[in-house]
Amino acid sequence: MPLNALQSVMVPWAAVLIGLGSFSDAYGEAPLSRHTLYNGIKQPAQWPPKVEGLTREPMAVPYLESPPPLILIDVGRQLFVDDFLIEQTTLKRTFHRPQYHRANPLLKPQRPWERKDAKYAMPFSDGVWYDPKDQRFKMWYMGGLLHATCLAESTDGIEWERPDLDVQPGTNIVHNGNRDSCTIWLDHNATNPLHRFKMFRYQKTPKRGLVYQSSADGIHWSNEIRWGGSCDDRTTIFYNPFRKVWVYSLRVSFEGLGRCRAYWEHPDAEKGMNWQKQDMVPWLAADRLDHHHPQFKDTLPQLYNVDAVAYESLLLGLFSIHKGPPNEVCKERMIQKRNEVVLGFSRDGFHFYRPDRRAFLAVNESKGAWNWGNVQSVGGGCLVVGDKLYFYFSGRALNDEFWDGEGSTGLAILRRDGFASMDAGLQPGTLTTRLLQFEGKQLYVNADAAKGQVRVEILDQHSQVIAPFTKEASTVIETDTTIGRVHWDGASDLAAVAGSPVRFRFHLKQAHLYAFWVGEDRSGASSGYVAAGGPGFTTGTTDTVGLEAYRAANRQLESH
Repeated sequence: MPLNALQSVMVPWAAVLIGLGSFSDAYGEAPLSRHTLYNGIKQPAQWPPKVEGLTREPMAVPYLESPPPLILIDVGRQLFVDDFLIEQTTLKRTFHRPQYHRANPLLKPQRPWERKDAKYAMPFSDGVWYDPKDQRFKMWYMGGLLHATCLAESTDGIEWERPDLDVQPGTNIVHNGNRDSCTIWLDHNATNPLHRFKMFRYQKTPKRGLVYQSSADGIHWSNEIRWGGSCDDRTTIFYNPFRKVWVYSLRVSFEGLGRCRAYWEHPDAEKGMNWQKQDMVPWLAADRLDHHHPQFKDTLPQLYNVDAVAYESLLLGLFSIHKGPPNEVCKERMIQKRNEVVLGFSRDGFHFYRPDRRAFLAVNESKGAWNWGNVQSVGGGCLVVGDKLYFYFSGRALNDEFWDGEGSTGLAILRRDGFASMDAGLQPGTLTTRLLQFEGKQLYVNADAAKGQVRVEILDQHSQVIAPFTKEASTVIETDTTIGRVHWDGASDLAAVAGSPVRFRFHLKQAHLYAFWVGEDRSGASSGYVAAGGPGFTTGTTDTVGLEAYRAANRQLESH
């Protein structure tokens, strides 16, 4: 079938599992449920939404097509990755990519058990987390080809050590079972301490499938607790705290689309392993906007994997896009397949918006590069370290011994909230939000105004400025800050407008605005989610400390 025909083909779910109804049933004529999400989005009566099949068209995102009349912003920093928050603006949006750390790769295969059959010391999802219990960064990764799961630890997230553990004395192996892809999740809310760490391991032999195991310390793991339903390798799991459900990102395949994702959710991680084929909802696929391999242009992109995590007020999705060539071509030419990670964002937990199709975590096809191909994301997504986000990822080098290469681990660093900015140059510009409601008392911004300024005014639901929250009485932000408080002469806080529908209007000149939020107090805490955690976040899951997390990160890095 020619490419242009494939781009619009609808692949019915019945071809793989069963028919499930149409998208319009869920978001068109069907009445909405009364359940409102944390941000004001109303869930449809049918959840997960009915989906008839997958296509090469970009995913429709209902809450962007029809935003709620009132957006709630009490949870987390509010990011400008889409137009959900924006009613009107003259600013320009810019999407940003991280910087690779100069010391990459931070972890490479060196020990004998990491060089078994192939040289691998790399997360294949697995997980990188900050554990507030012992204030250490922890990385689980694949050691050797499909052989073992290992643990590395760090005090600064840069230099990693392999602890000598008792599971297999003299090694840092924590689980010796056969494995392909694996997700390890640090569950801070686990009621049973024996399930604080959760492992979802895809095993290929002697039995094929996804298996759930648990651990109190991330080192000593239980026996197999429960096997999952039907799925292929590279199936991964994440927790959606906005709805308090575990989401099973199930790898399936469709004719004409290749690797895709089906969706299943459950409030209990263990019980949720018992899905049936009829439970699986067609979900995500690569589409016509995904970039093709620059050399193998006839190879259609496929969706190799999706990892996701709650970051501040939304779900951050890490989409591994497989651009080819096929495995048999890689084997013949002794090269790597080209997988690169592209970002997606979701505000309802199901529909992902992917506005920037450039690789966020990219390959480097130059001689000797450790990440020549097959770049993959990690479970937990990223960590919040002071005013930075740490994205760990794996890549594979060319290797004369094995076509699938040598797998190592690297780090990419992004400004906190730095996925997208709304920008103004010498010509001043404005951004006016939709109607918002909050209960907090202090407004904060993440903005780079080192060469310019940011001011803010507050409008009522009729777009009239509310005194004393005028532009003229506003703080003038003239620095580069990821946690800058805005206040007004004549008002000690936002108590006068808390609980009422209002709009914020941001005035910028030679400045970049990344996020804003309303906190309860002057700590700067956002009450949003902090992905895989970081120094200073005492709960491990949400920002309840604000500026103290910045100080804690600085203290930890300086002490190291």
